[in-house]
Amino acid sequence: MDRVAKVFIDGASRGNPGPSGIGILVLDEHENEIRRISEKIGDTTNNVAEYRALLKAVIECKRLGFSSAQFFTDSQLLARQVNGMYKIKDEKLKPLYVKIRGKLLGFRNWEIIHIPREKNIIADKLANDSFKKINNK
Repeated sequence: MDRVAKVFIDGASRGNPGPSGIGILVLDEHENEIRRISEKIGDTTNNVAEYRALLKAVIECKRLGFSSAQFFTDSQLLARQVNGMYKIKDEKLKPLYVKIRGKLLGFRNWEIIHIPREKNIIADKLANDSFKKINNK
């Protein structure tokens, strides 16, 4: 049976570049919550944080045994770049893009879908909660 993950991702940076974090919500094909991730990732830009959130989500979905995945992001840039609609000009994003695309090959099917910010509330909260971890270590 094809196990399909529905994954909401977000990256956040304070200062751009500045302290950054990622937030990930993984649901199964029945929309049962499987995992929440809120993780500090050090100082970086918002776009790098978005890419790092997607990379972590892809790795986590494979680890959890999903064969297909839909990734939802409020970053239009991320969605369009990974889907091949936009070129990647930022040199910091290119190696992350290559890693993500390589790992996506392990899925039977995958999609990166741009959604409005208000439909990504939990991932946004998880990304912002990671700042508490930065301050409190």
